[in-house]
Amino acid sequence: MTWRIILLATLGSVALLGGALAFQYVGGLRPCHLCLIERWPHRIAIVIGVLALILSGVAVRRGLAVLGGLTMLVSAGAGLYHVGVEQRWWEGPTTCTSGDISGMDTSALLDQILAAPVVRCDQIAWEMWGISMAGWNGLLSLGLAILWFAAAARRD
Repeated sequence: MTWRIILLATLGSVALLGGALAFQYVGGLRPCHLCLIERWPHRIAIVIGVLALILSGVAVRRGLAVLGGLTMLVSAGAGLYHVGVEQRWWEGPTTCTSGDISGMDTSALLDQILAAPVVRCDQIAWEMWGISMAGWNGLLSLGLAILWFAAAARRD
């Protein structure tokens, strides 16, 4: 039964990563800097899941399941951090937000505009039911973390 939970958690990351790539390459929605960072935990979780499914031993699977759960907590944290940037609860990295422009002269403002990336992290590019893509990643990653930890807690 543990392997089924691990498979489900792994397929969850495959689905989330696949969805992000579909939005990018099929839908034409270019990712921002934080979006690209949010993809890494899913890549790592997929590798962990494959290893957990092919390696034998209860202790190995349990350890990998804990690692998968921690990886999804990182993903959830990154997604929820990104939501905070989108909602302007806090500033994001200077590589992908406009920041405060008060007090800038026109030359410094022009330099900032020319150096700015095309896709900004503080702009919501897509949302469903009032939740941005970063928010969905955060919520669904929390769900995947629960699955991973459930697999780690099983005794079979």
